[in-house]
Amino acid sequence: MFGRLAPPELNVLVLRDTDVVAHGIRQALAEATPEERPGLERAAALVAQAAAAPDAELHARWVRERLAAAGHEGPVDSVRAVKALREAAPGLSLRQAVKLTKDAAAHQP
Repeated sequence: MFGRLAPPELNVLVLRDTDVVAHGIRQALAEATPEERPGLERAAALVAQAAAAPDAELHARWVRERLAAAGHEGPVDSVRAVKALREAAPGLSLRQAVKLTKDAAAHQP
């Protein structure tokens, strides 16, 4: 008798480059003229805010962007959304697409 395989894990990798960007802004801020400082300080605050975003928010944003690019305008967790997401990202399994769309619906912008 064959055993049942464990369900595949969701393999969505979140890449964050905010540390590199923040370092560059801090360097620019250290060398900034008084006129440049306000803009660089605002940029540093925006980078810090982006760095603090949880992975769930980034996943939801990614799903919404893929669905928008595919022309999907209905509910994010609908069957049509799952289909559109799988067409936009062919490597996603049905299980992964369903989980991502449900998570995106739960995480409203």
